[in-house]
Amino acid sequence: MQPGFLRTAIVLGLLAWVGPFAIDMYLPALPAIAADYNTTIAATQATLTAYFIAFGIAQLVYGPVADWIGRKKPIYVGLAVFIAGSLVCVWAPSISWLIAGRFIQALGAATVMVVPRAIIRDLYTGSEATRMMALIMLVISVSPMLAPLTGAGLIEIGDWRLIFEVLAVAAVLSILLTATQLPETLTPEHRVPVRPRALLAGARELMTDPKFLGLTLIGGFGMASFFVFLSSASFVYTNQYGLSSVGFSLAFAVNAIGFFAASQIAPNLGDRYGMARMVLIATGGFAASAAALLALVAVGFDGLYLLMSLLFVAYAFFGLVMAPTMVMALDDHGDKAGLASSLGGTLQMLVGGLMIVINGPFFDGTALPMVTAIALCATAAFVFALLTLRTVPQKGAAA
Repeated sequence: MQPGFLRTAIVLGLLAWVGPFAIDMYLPALPAIAADYNTTIAATQATLTAYFIAFGIAQLVYGPVADWIGRKKPIYVGLAVFIAGSLVCVWAPSISWLIAGRFIQALGAATVMVVPRAIIRDLYTGSEATRMMALIMLVISVSPMLAPLTGAGLIEIGDWRLIFEVLAVAAVLSILLTATQLPETLTPEHRVPVRPRALLAGARELMTDPKFLGLTLIGGFGMASFFVFLSSASFVYTNQYGLSSVGFSLAFAVNAIGFFAASQIAPNLGDRYGMARMVLIATGGFAASAAALLALVAVGFDGLYLLMSLLFVAYAFFGLVMAPTMVMALDDHGDKAGLASSLGGTLQMLVGGLMIVINGPFFDGTALPMVTAIALCATAAFVFALLTLRTVPQKGAAA
């Protein structure tokens, strides 16, 4: 392990907190937001859809810019935009304004998704890069465990708008962390000016690379299943199972533990059995678990503990997939890591946002539409794994 490895993981993980907290912390507030604005579930879910779409689109900008002017300046700009979006959410007089505020928030938050990935590619490759990504996920893992509980607590002492005030303060602290603890990892001689023709050529190369596209879509459909869960779970757990906002937060945290616990053993399993083989087996387990859950719920076995248990298993399998696919997708594109990171992130966010939109008309506040969409996404991830990983040599992440 290289000197400063753990410190870098902690700093990048803390920066990456901003995006997940902006999603997870307000999940318990979705029913309250719907009631406050006297609006529909679909309109409330649109605050998530707008976030994911803007988050994806903005990554196309931050990646090339980070390759051009370095890694730190885009972080400053993005976090400033995030703060502005948070304040719009605080003062939003209607659901339309809240959707707009979430869109602006995401335009800023995208920087802490793209730039840390590029920084990892600056410093590490192969198993070390996967290990770094896994450590960052360990730091981030407190988000789905603590963020909903934090949001529920803030609702108890104030209202849902207080959540966005806290997010604005967190972004200010992230700017200070970047300024004092994060060195610039892209030296001037390695910077690439933004040239539209070169970007189009690079994007064309990436979009016609079956390995890059396949690995990106494996992660993308897995993330899409989780986005469907994010947009639906608070309504399912509170309406169908009668949980409070705190109870939902605890149930949500249990489901998230499997994903992040599994992500920590992914590097060792990848070293032992090969990253490609591990991802292929894990996506199969993900799809099988989600299909089993769908079958049980469809015939009436839809108890809370059954739902939580099989989601725990399914997302534990997916935890073995996310970090390796990110690393493997970038491994052959070190000369345009920023562009590859941003394009990959954009595709994944757009797939996730699209699945929320597709599921919206069918979602009625119960578990069946939610687990149906999750199973379809998991199956799609497995299909792309079968199509992609047959051509990848069965060795470590550097393959």
